[in-house]
Amino acid sequence: MHNPMSTPRQAWCTAARSDASKSSGTDLLVLGAHLSACPQMHRHLMTLHGAATAIHGFVASRIVTTVVVVALLIGFGYWAL
Repeated sequence: MHNPMSTPRQAWCTAARSDASKSSGTDLLVLGAHLSACPQMHRHLMTLHGAATAIHGFVASRIVTTVVVVALLIGFGYWAL
């Protein structure tokens, strides 16, 4: 028979117990500046990532057709040379 009390249990507490966890005004200003600057720096990468995700979704759902089209294009290119 398994005794449920034989395994040790971990007790986790994620709440802070002092005022040290409170954010200061300076911390909030720096965080706000960071959050407003991040989208501006990575705007082009986010756009590229969105396009890559859309293309991947399109190709993944039509993999056989995509392979056939690519093979035909390569074959036609080889034939044309």
